[in-house]
Amino acid sequence: MNPTQQDQKLDIVLRNQGVTDSAFQISDGSHDPEKTIIADPHADSVEEGLDSRPEGNLIYSINDRPPWYLCILLGFQHYILAFGGILAIPLILAEPLCIKENNVAKSQLISTIFFVSGMCTLLQTTLGTRLPILQGGTFTFITPTLAILALPKWRCPDTGATPHPNATNSAALLADDDEVWKVRMREIQGAILMASMLQLVLGLSGLVGLVLRFIGPLAIAPTISLIGLSLFIQAGQKSGAHWGIAALTVCLILLFSQYLSKVNLPLIAYKDKKWKVFQYPLFKLFSALFGMCGAWLVCFLLTYFNALPSSPDEYGYMARTDINLNAVKSASWFYVPYPGQWGLPTVSVSSVLGMMAGVLASTMESIGDYYACARLSGAPPPPRHAINRGIAVEGVGCILAALWGTGNGTTSYSQNIAALGITRVGSRLVLQTAGLLMIILGLFGKFSAVFITIPDPVIGGMFLVMFGMVAAVGISCLQYVDLNSSRNLLILGFSTFTGLVLPTWFHSNPGTINTGIKELDQLIMILFTTHMFIGGFFGFVLDNTIPGTEKERGIKNWRKTVHEGSQIHVTDQSCYNLPFCTSFIQRFKLLHYLPFLPSVKSQELGTHL
Repeated sequence: MNPTQQDQKLDIVLRNQGVTDSAFQISDGSHDPEKTIIADPHADSVEEGLDSRPEGNLIYSINDRPPWYLCILLGFQHYILAFGGILAIPLILAEPLCIKENNVAKSQLISTIFFVSGMCTLLQTTLGTRLPILQGGTFTFITPTLAILALPKWRCPDTGATPHPNATNSAALLADDDEVWKVRMREIQGAILMASMLQLVLGLSGLVGLVLRFIGPLAIAPTISLIGLSLFIQAGQKSGAHWGIAALTVCLILLFSQYLSKVNLPLIAYKDKKWKVFQYPLFKLFSALFGMCGAWLVCFLLTYFNALPSSPDEYGYMARTDINLNAVKSASWFYVPYPGQWGLPTVSVSSVLGMMAGVLASTMESIGDYYACARLSGAPPPPRHAINRGIAVEGVGCILAALWGTGNGTTSYSQNIAALGITRVGSRLVLQTAGLLMIILGLFGKFSAVFITIPDPVIGGMFLVMFGMVAAVGISCLQYVDLNSSRNLLILGFSTFTGLVLPTWFHSNPGTINTGIKELDQLIMILFTTHMFIGGFFGFVLDNTIPGTEKERGIKNWRKTVHEGSQIHVTDQSCYNLPFCTSFIQRFKLLHYLPFLPSVKSQELGTHL
């Protein structure tokens, strides 16, 4: 692509964000209408050519290479969009990992999860599906992690022995405090490490398609929705620190994401010796960030004017922004995460089996994301080998997350896929740039430590919206199901309600299970206190055993929607081929039989679930 074409496409990018005809030239101060032209005369023809392409209205499709400055700008935008979801995970795990008051550990955990998310994004976009899809921490691993850490042996010691965060810790106390949470982290690392092998095997062996034949919307809906519903306690605890601030956070997020979503702000760009004004959907793209920062600013002002209680025993104290200021001071400027930084992972059978529920849920979620991403990036529906390879690389990503010690795995991020449709830029290079930015920013220790100063009620307000959205995504799977069928209503109601009742009962009666085998007791406790496992298990079993047609179960409509538009795309599937080794693979026909490498048949047809 030559520079002239890049300039023309950049003009279309600006117009796509709502560019007005108010571009003006400051150099001569002229108001002549003839000099208020946004693009050169050939820009319209370029845009018409793009509109007629199979990819639709994309400015940059999957294989295109935008200018470097546009890659950085749009890559940072993807980083910001994933910021809230990735940041929420270490903040949720802080208390069960016993690092609620350990700000140094929290900042290191934040740096690590951003660093690993960047690595996994580069892996997925380069060697996985090769779709422009961002990888980050997943809520599907949160539920089994909390179930593991809720076991009696992993409960935190008496907090009365924990020193005050502003106190000067001795080396001995610091070492003991670190070992308290590191031993728990190593247990989670081991569980994720071994459970992720299942995802790796599903991808490399091609078993993903076989498994998905038996999984329909009635199994997915309770599984995904219970991920969000089961986290209501964490959201309530954070929000309850100051309900006013939490409500303000929710209101601001709703204001920016819904009420102001169609309001574009005028921004100025300098190009071709002219200053140009264009309209940009700033509120729509950064609603969560603006809402959180707005409430954070209010808390800062209330703290500055001493309007919030100064005693830890008073209600509203946790809304202050000066509680964890020492976290920024004590954090190192640079922190390089490395494998095994918390020690050698430990493995127990009960923890691994419990974590496998999260792996399966993450796999189901990612496959749907691949199809959505392909449609929005101008790529044909992903063939079977690309999906298999994508799942395998996600397994590798979870293994890396376990080795580095994020306390979580990685999965595809749906909100970043939606951004492809808004910006009309589906270039793979933009997401690779976002991965590099995540790695670089994850190396700055003080940058990660700043986020620890976010008050609890602000985080709680963000949780209320975020976890509600997760639950709603699960419920949205029911659009394919016949909800007039008493069969479907029974399966949905029973699996969802049981997924809430059983874990609550087992948490309230921890000593009830006593088989005489300690490992078996732990396995039962982890599985029966994991909400999404209970809901997904009953949904899966009942949906596959109670008689019902594919149309009634929603499987027929689901397949139809997944493959909708496959007849429209006439582009070949070369965008899914591995880089630098296509000729080598074509030379050896034996490699065509590997389910994660392209074959002649897979290049002609997409995969069908």
